[in-house]
Amino acid sequence: MAKLMYLCFIILTIAVVVSAGGCDGDRQDMIRECGKYQKFPAEPKLAPSDACCAVWQKANIPCLCAGVTKEKEKIWCMEKVGYVANFCKKPFPHGYKCGSYTFPPLA
Repeated sequence: MAKLMYLCFIILTIAVVVSAGGCDGDRQDMIRECGKYQKFPAEPKLAPSDACCAVWQKANIPCLCAGVTKEKEKIWCMEKVGYVANFCKKPFPHGYKCGSYTFPPLA
């Protein structure tokens, strides 16, 4: 019985570690490839690179949005994030929340 409990503990620990780091690679890719297109100031909005759009296409957006804090929203211009998402053909649905920001309808 103790071995079974230990095995369950190990499996649970692995699951937590994997889920916690599930989008760290996406986050780093997003910072590296898209950072300059998504930071303040809100203007000008620059067309993102093909490499940035490739990151957007594969990124786990719900996971990334779950990690957006008020502090990160002071660095990342969420209006520009929405612009890049639209440009890269992976727009946020109207009303989607990313951190504390709610995306408006597409223009």
